[in-house]
Amino acid sequence: MYVKDHMTKDPCTIPADTVVSKAIDIMRKRNFHRLPIVDDEGKLIGLITGGLVEESSGSKSSSLSIYELNYLLSRTKVSDIMIRDVKTISQDVLVEEAAQKMLDNEIAVLPVTDEENHVIGIITDKDIFQALIGLMGYKHQGTRYIIACDDHPGFMVGVAKAFADNDANVEALGVFHSEERGTELVVKATGAIPVNDMTRILLAAGYKVTDVVQTTNEGEVVHYPTDGKE
Repeated sequence: MYVKDHMTKDPCTIPADTVVSKAIDIMRKRNFHRLPIVDDEGKLIGLITGGLVEESSGSKSSSLSIYELNYLLSRTKVSDIMIRDVKTISQDVLVEEAAQKMLDNEIAVLPVTDEENHVIGIITDKDIFQALIGLMGYKHQGTRYIIACDDHPGFMVGVAKAFADNDANVEALGVFHSEERGTELVVKATGAIPVNDMTRILLAAGYKVTDVVQTTNEGEVVHYPTDGKE
């Protein structure tokens, strides 16, 4: 999963001399909370966010009247309050690198820039969440089998063969580690075989199935017993 596949391409940008009130209006009308600020060549020079505006204007705690506050925002340029040391990312790196960079810097957005610092996209924490949901096929029809995993080479081969032998198509899988449950294999599969039958086959093959969750064609989430019984 690359950043370029999940970013918003060609995002709205504004010049540095834009007044804050206009920036707020743009964000409100387009329903987003961040705006990259660029120079005449489209190169990134700053970033403004809804939270930054509130912090800079003191709109949550200010004793100014609404009229005084609006006057202040209509006279203040974004260049006066923008973030100048903006963290950026390349479109050709994996999404997890973007996620790690957000965590390391405690931020929720990364402008995507090219080699010359032109803004070509923007990726947010929400985009990361959607990428994770898409990776495991949560919103699409199919069944997710969570299997306690022996963490050694070849374990997944046997699991995949069990599905293949029963004409079940493995659409996604992931390996997750936790201190409480150890290593778990999550397999998202579709096919004509009934869920309970596939669960019994896995159990008979010696696999410990700890959870079975199906997303129906209508988007309903159904939990099945892990013993393969009706």
